[in-house]
Amino acid sequence: MTESSAPRLDPPPVPIKTERLELRYITPADIDGLRYYTDPEVCRYLPFPPADEAALVTRVANMASRMAPSEPDEALALGVVQDGDLVGDLMLRLRTRADDQSPPAVAEVGWCFAPSHAGRGLATEAATALITLAFDYYPLHRIYASLDPRNERSAALCERLGMTREAHLRRDFPEPDGSWTDTVTYGLLREEWPQG
Repeated sequence: MTESSAPRLDPPPVPIKTERLELRYITPADIDGLRYYTDPEVCRYLPFPPADEAALVTRVANMASRMAPSEPDEALALGVVQDGDLVGDLMLRLRTRADDQSPPAVAEVGWCFAPSHAGRGLATEAATALITLAFDYYPLHRIYASLDPRNERSAALCERLGMTREAHLRRDFPEPDGSWTDTVTYGLLREEWPQG
């Protein structure tokens, strides 16, 4: 693998405040707020199983280290806080770059929210803020989300964000039980983002 000569990017301007929410870096102290990752129903469509206590500690530590992505496959993890309570988290993972001298121009977004906070528009508000940050701060020309097509809530969120359903890959993701599930990809170009 060729080493990149692209300059490192500075950490993004965090925290971000929206009408009802604050998006901030995750810390190890957020472990109790992130316990929704132990819920099998929450993890049903995620690419990893529900966490036991040791796995949750490791997951939170990894999320807390994701503060200043600059290279492909590095990620930004943000906690979503409402009235002092952590209600969900967001991820922006940098992906493809045009060449070794350029920062990544494509990124993947993802989200997870505590079921007790579903149905109030919080995910839409938080994801809108994340995508605005992604296009305003990073030199991205494209953002995408990959999800299990049975995850109707995430698909609806992608559509509320103005993302286009671009692909449906059949049986491309291995499940722990040896079966294969499909993946749907939604995409959004910089010029399609109305807040940009």
